[in-house]
Amino acid sequence: MTPTLVRQHLPHAGAAPRVDLCARARDWSEIQERMLVPLYEAVYERVEVGPGTRLLGLGCGSGLALLIAASRGAAVTGVESSSPERLALARQRLLPEAWDTRARADTRLVDGPPRDAAETADAGKPPYNLVTAFDPIGCLAGDSEGLGETLAAATPLAERGAPVVLAGWGPPERCATSSVLRVATKLADPLRSTGSWRPARRDDLEEVAQRAGLRPDGSGRVACPFGYADADSAVRGLLSTGLFDAAISATDQAQVDKEVTEALHPHQRQDGTVWMPNVFRYLIARVP
Repeated sequence: MTPTLVRQHLPHAGAAPRVDLCARARDWSEIQERMLVPLYEAVYERVEVGPGTRLLGLGCGSGLALLIAASRGAAVTGVESSSPERLALARQRLLPEAWDTRARADTRLVDGPPRDAAETADAGKPPYNLVTAFDPIGCLAGDSEGLGETLAAATPLAERGAPVVLAGWGPPERCATSSVLRVATKLADPLRSTGSWRPARRDDLEEVAQRAGLRPDGSGRVACPFGYADADSAVRGLLSTGLFDAAISATDQAQVDKEVTEALHPHQRQDGTVWMPNVFRYLIARVP
């Protein structure tokens, strides 16, 4: 699920979801983004992120994955072109006031396409040796189409043999959230041909990597349970992903809130908390 769990897709050309984008960005940053921390940590452990890492994060959103990498000593650059609201939150996290000792000179955030990450780099700066695209694909119809183009634009900025990490939803039978996401498809009809939910396919990530000219070199699965304090937090977190924007445009906010809340009932425990086990998949590909 633009991180984003997935990029924020408009239902069709010229139509904008009737949502408060600033509020959605805060909900993503405060509620939803942390659900993917196990994925970030597993990837960083596998590719040995540390002081020698020069990371380019595509679709960096509000910057939590970059923050975790920076805490390991990596020099990080984040690129975010689809959500200025999330990027503003990333700036607060990663680029505090100059007097704040947490500020790092080797941290950059770019509002634009990947090529702008090269334009803002210091003269003579070595190429990136790790590229990440943590926005999971394999959930919305067509959600991988733009990713291949983004990767093709980013890989010239990485050194030969550098790992490029892609992420995707696991099989629906191992993702409890799939039952809730189906609500988006039902409500978005007749817009379901664009931006509607679909089951993840086994080779989604490999197909994207190959289209971008990358060489697959290993993969893994990570448990990323979605846990919320209550149903209201769950609704806000899930809607912050952008997966329900087409449904909101086709119906209204109140209808979507109601049906998502009902879909969450099987996952609500006696103490009111909501718990949905999920599995996400990542692919490591190499720059030729």
